[in-house]
Amino acid sequence: MSVSWSSPVLASLKPVIEGSSLVRINESRLIDVADWMAYEEFAKPDGSMLFDFGNDPDFLMDFTLVVNTMNFAFTNFDTGVKFETDYMGKRWCDSEAMLASLHRAHSAGIPFFTGEYLANLTRKDLEKVFAGTIEMPMLDERVVIFNEVGRVLVEKYKGRYSNFVRDCAPRLYDDGNGLLERLTSEFPRFNDVSLYNGSEVQIFKLAQLGIWGMHLTLSPRKAWALEDADQLTAFADYIVPVGMRVTKIFEYAPELEKQINSLVEVPRNSQAEIELRANSIYAIARLTEEINKRRPGMDPLLQPQVDFRFWKTYHATHWPHHLTKTVMY
Repeated sequence: MSVSWSSPVLASLKPVIEGSSLVRINESRLIDVADWMAYEEFAKPDGSMLFDFGNDPDFLMDFTLVVNTMNFAFTNFDTGVKFETDYMGKRWCDSEAMLASLHRAHSAGIPFFTGEYLANLTRKDLEKVFAGTIEMPMLDERVVIFNEVGRVLVEKYKGRYSNFVRDCAPRLYDDGNGLLERLTSEFPRFNDVSLYNGSEVQIFKLAQLGIWGMHLTLSPRKAWALEDADQLTAFADYIVPVGMRVTKIFEYAPELEKQINSLVEVPRNSQAEIELRANSIYAIARLTEEINKRRPGMDPLLQPQVDFRFWKTYHATHWPHHLTKTVMY
């Protein structure tokens, strides 16, 4: 069983999937994509990381959750140009440019992954750490978020995200003591929900991505593992809808197609934005289900693995993605 349709996130999508008028899922195209994607290689987690941050499990917890505290908005909203930086002889783009910047800072001895540092950092600190081809978008918002998170970590968890993780059950859901439950309640920046015709839609992009990142990194090291990883969903962002659109799984109402292709902002919590994100999560879940049907006898794929297949392929594409000013993705 790889898709848990009763998971709180997937269950909360129902009103959007049933009511969508701007974003439509072409079911026959989804089946077509599953027919060929099922025969691709999906690498098993081996603990490898884009950059080497060592093997200390607690530090890797700190690193992963700090990364996902700020893992949003890497495209300039006025020009559509993405944040890039040069490091170790290569130009990195989007969130990979963020990781390159953080590795550069860590190597220079900047204690970026401690609550004390985050609680006191300034805009100038971020400008220095994230020097690149353009100014990283929404720097002011990042400062506010880091200061707030840093204060919570100092006050409650001795300045370390790892202490928070160790205080939670190693599950997303555990009668209120699960990681996802507590991350989204104790740290408001992770409470990624939207209202759609009066119904609360749970997205939880960054919270889930941070937890999945820890599982990917630490479970092969036998250092920590998420016990209910089948409950994870896709991480609804700007990129997955591009992959869905390019593969023709998504069909847009003409006005939304024009809005996205013209780089006109899609406001946060608008009907279009919620439909884009909710349908992304639902489509990845359906694809995961269909792909697994075509891989009998093999380890079932989890939704984040199929999500990553789309993100990795399309995160640097020239096809335009929707622009939404938000700290949630």
